[in-house]
Amino acid sequence: MLLVLARHGNTFGPEDTPVWVGASQDLPLTDRGLDQSRAIGDALRRTGRTPGRILAGPLKRTRIGAELAGKACSFSGEIEIDDRLREINYGAWGGKSDAEISGQWGEAAITDWRERSIAPPGAGWTPSPETLRVNARAVFDTITKDRSDRRIVLVMTSNGILRYFRALLACQDTPIKNAGMKTGHMSAARITADSRTLLAWNTAPEEFITRLRS
Repeated sequence: MLLVLARHGNTFGPEDTPVWVGASQDLPLTDRGLDQSRAIGDALRRTGRTPGRILAGPLKRTRIGAELAGKACSFSGEIEIDDRLREINYGAWGGKSDAEISGQWGEAAITDWRERSIAPPGAGWTPSPETLRVNARAVFDTITKDRSDRRIVLVMTSNGILRYFRALLACQDTPIKNAGMKTGHMSAARITADSRTLLAWNTAPEEFITRLRS
């Protein structure tokens, strides 16, 4: 089977100051974010792959993004909303800019998360890393029960959650370095009965097309 993972599109415009957007910040997609969602579906269409299932987190940015991607690749089913794909609640960091967080927590805390997927102790992030690992494993096990060659599943979620799927694809329980995904980016893995082969990680739709055609 082919597992495609995608991060939702932009929630900030060029005039906005980006802040940390977690489960408590249910922001809509910008016009650019809507276009990024369509581009994800178009990339699947251009590689000749239409998902048999699409799962998404419940927040507006992932739910609407999945709907637009589905339309762009001629998906005919129902989008499955799974609360286990809800973004992390960033606690004291939620709604704050990098500058604000760095001033209180230090730049190293931001780097630890972005580059090493290490959550900051004492910042009130929820759920716990263990619960996030369990949730990702449960979703992964559900969507990979059928690993037949032509099966395709698209999962649309957020950066924090996708890091745990990256660890699963590496068959590791510990965080993977540089496991983040940019907005509107895609990843893919070939899952068989006895292997997990990463085909692309954190690629823009155009690069994704090239990777899957090669």
